[in-house]
Amino acid sequence: MQVDVAIVGAGAAGLFCAGVAGQLGLKVLLIDHSEKVAEKIRISGGGRANFTNRDLDPAAPHKHFLGENPHFCRSALSRYTPQDFIALVQRHGIPFHEKHKGQLFADRSADDLIQMLLRECEAGGVVRWQPCSVKNIRFSAQGPGGAVIGSYEIDSSEGVVTASSVVIATGGLSIPKIGATDFGYRIACQFGLRLVEPRPALVPLTFDGAAWAPYAQLAGLALPVQIETGAKKARGAFHEDLLFTHRGLSGPAVLQISSYWRDGQPIRLNLAPDADLPATLARAKASSRKLIANELAALVPGRLADAWVQQDAAWQRPVNEASDKALGGLAERLARWKLTPTGTEGYKKAEVTAGGVDTRDLSSQTMESKQPGLYFIGEVVDVTGWLGGYNFQWAWASGYACAQALAARLAPS
Repeated sequence: MQVDVAIVGAGAAGLFCAGVAGQLGLKVLLIDHSEKVAEKIRISGGGRANFTNRDLDPAAPHKHFLGENPHFCRSALSRYTPQDFIALVQRHGIPFHEKHKGQLFADRSADDLIQMLLRECEAGGVVRWQPCSVKNIRFSAQGPGGAVIGSYEIDSSEGVVTASSVVIATGGLSIPKIGATDFGYRIACQFGLRLVEPRPALVPLTFDGAAWAPYAQLAGLALPVQIETGAKKARGAFHEDLLFTHRGLSGPAVLQISSYWRDGQPIRLNLAPDADLPATLARAKASSRKLIANELAALVPGRLADAWVQQDAAWQRPVNEASDKALGGLAERLARWKLTPTGTEGYKKAEVTAGGVDTRDLSSQTMESKQPGLYFIGEVVDVTGWLGGYNFQWAWASGYACAQALAARLAPS
């Protein structure tokens, strides 16, 4: 089979790129080793897919994206914005709603979005091979008939494909049970491209069993916190909800901070970010005879207050009998709880993979690599968005930029 473009990976980025490229006049083949397309879309957002975020600022991508060069994604994000994707969703008559902080979800099901992407592919005459495994990709400087143009040969379980260009949209290592592999990274290395070491991101953090024992009893407890880690340019800080688990911490606050966290770094938590703890406890001492735990329960969940005061005998008494030093120490500890995770829940629980194909080896305008005719889009690239629809918007934007570049290069005039 001979095509203009072979796209490997039928996830969000691959499907979208295929549909746009096909509608721009290219002959497109989309290959995926899984039987089902876009499983990550299907399971995201509780099955309703947080498909973009209205708050994304394409002019300042470093606000919502990480990577060795967070400005790399500016070009693609500015040329295909959340408003552009929203217009596509509306054109297909898919109802959606904003949850909070600009996060947009499908009203009914993530499948509405998957079917939309498939219809876009059909409109572009995209051929899909699924399930189909890719065994090898070869590059030749000579194209069909001996023409001196680059072309690729792909050995697949469905036969050999010749393509003028190849797009790798295979994602990262997150959630292996739905088909994640390191295929994209292996292809990058095969063609001499650099990698930023992949790591789990948007993932729960874990703590040592013995050290975590006093807090394991709080599993299931959620509360709003201020959380931060790192320093200077690598610093992350969020005001989000925290969830205690049997093995550590999760919830939006921790998923967000996990993308910034590195092994051995502490995280810092303010468990009552909306309260002036020293002033509140000082007022309580002057006017109340309640136990400190009972006063704390007005600021944080009662179970957390009870567990917290067990750490120091000076806190296990009526607030009016406590010393100023003890109350000051309690306020300080609650507002600046510093602890060091021992690890994460790994790729099986990570929503995305940070790291990936080094953006120094890619064009920010076209997504083409230093290897002519070989493109990388979506999660396989070292671009990682915040929780809240940013990673899907990167999939749409990088896929669109790639498709436009392919059409400019390959489409018949």
